[in-house]
Amino acid sequence: MRIVIVQFMTLDGVVQAPGGAEEDTDGGFTHGGWSHPFFDPEVAGGAFDGAMANAEALLFGRRTWQTMASAWPGRAGDPFADKMNAISKYVVSETVGDDKLTWNTTRIPGAEAVARIRELREADGGDLVVMGSAALARTLLSEGLFDELRLVIMPVIVGGGKTIFPDTGVLHTLKLVSTITSDAGVRACIYQRVSEG
Repeated sequence: MRIVIVQFMTLDGVVQAPGGAEEDTDGGFTHGGWSHPFFDPEVAGGAFDGAMANAEALLFGRRTWQTMASAWPGRAGDPFADKMNAISKYVVSETVGDDKLTWNTTRIPGAEAVARIRELREADGGDLVVMGSAALARTLLSEGLFDELRLVIMPVIVGGGKTIFPDTGVLHTLKLVSTITSDAGVRACIYQRVSEG
């Protein structure tokens, strides 16, 4: 399976709380909801729609999974929501008990995450899509466990917050394969990892 990471991102690389003021206030973050003024269904929405085209399963960190699992089941009735609800999901967590799993989800214990995700990546099948989940995305980038980045870059700077980019000195070369710019200045970019060697 290919691992595809999809993120809303500010110009300064922040991915924290794009959807709302209370979504993630860790570290005193006060700019939640920064994506709203720039969101459009064609470019921003299309990036997520495109990522779902070959998706076989979704992969989340605990916080993002809890937010999504509480929101999406109530949105049934449109094609995107129906696919989100039907597709298999994985959540990386040490704290969510198996008895609390809903929304067609399998738990991957945090201590086993890298090994289990590596196994998923080596299996045949469609894409394993990561939406949000900043800490998980950062781990995947650091470990080289990704094949494609789909970044929806909004024309806003928030001056600090969570990012997906590791600060461990790891080097990965990417190839820009597609970019679309909206009238509001949102740039949806698809980068594929260039094979080393």
